Amino acid sequence: MKQKIQSESASAEICSLGAELTSLSDKEGTQYLWQGDPAFWAGQSPILFPIVGSIRDKKAIVGGNKTCNMERHGVVRKQEFRLIDSTADSATFSVVSNAETKERFPYDFELQMKYSLKGKTLTISFTVINKDSEPLPFFVGGHPAFRCPLLEGESFEDYVVEFDQKEYANCPRPLKNGLVDMEHRTLILNNSKTFPLDRTWFSYDCQIFDQLKSRSAKLYNPASGRGVKVDFAGFDYLVVWSSKNGGDFVAVEPWTGLSTCNDEDDIFENKRGVKILAPNASKTLSYDVTLL
Repeated sequence: MKQKIQSESASAEICSLGAELTSLSDKEGTQYLWQGDPAFWAGQSPILFPIVGSIRDKKAIVGGNKTCNMERHGVVRKQEFRLIDSTADSATFSVVSNAETKERFPYDFELQMKYSLKGKTLTISFTVINKDSEPLPFFVGGHPAFRCPLLEGESFEDYVVEFDQKEYANCPRPLKNGLVDMEHRTLILNNSKTFPLDRTWFSYDCQIFDQLKSRSAKLYNPASGRGVKVDFAGFDYLVVWSSKNGGDFVAVEPWTGLSTCNDEDDIFENKRGVKILAPNASKTLSYDVTLL
């Protein structure tokens, strides 16, 4: 099932499978969201929970004496969500733990995803509810991929990622096993706001910004001013990714944590950025995408 929401300036569609955003366009009909192509990447904007990225050998110790076993990005991407609330400009979806999720992540939880449009800004909210009798450790992350180039006649290299503050970004390197090498870094920004896009930056994998002061970034063409702005207060990490084989998209991904890093052990609660939710408690985190 797909649910459409709209404002006076934009519209969006969300699929109940994975509560995944599948369309984001302005009133003129310009589609900003990557539409998926298995030749490059079939996804569009998957929801990441309760991990972002990968854990070592897909396993970790959690809750002191239990084991979780998860594929990359967690357990809800292929789960059917239920629409629990909707208006003309908003939709809220819910998924609850089940036998399948508990086999991989041994907790009772509910995850609600709310999409709301105001003008040209889409707010994407994660609400995690601990339905278990034990504390719930978790991460959440967005993975929205945007068309790049956006308009005819443009090239990928016309675009930049521009942060709201000058940054010294010495980025850790992703490893082939999906983990993160914190010891070997690449200097991406040196007292600069602007990361010019070049496909060679993604010939290996993503770029991981783990020490940002900024909490806002624009993916846009400076010549036209067109693109998107992502505001990610509450998310400590930003991942920028495109497919190594040249897909016409860039994913701008707010994450609360990272894949397991090479200086971390395999205890889930010891991972960078982990959030711990008490029984019966809930926590909401959100980020905004504004069409430019």
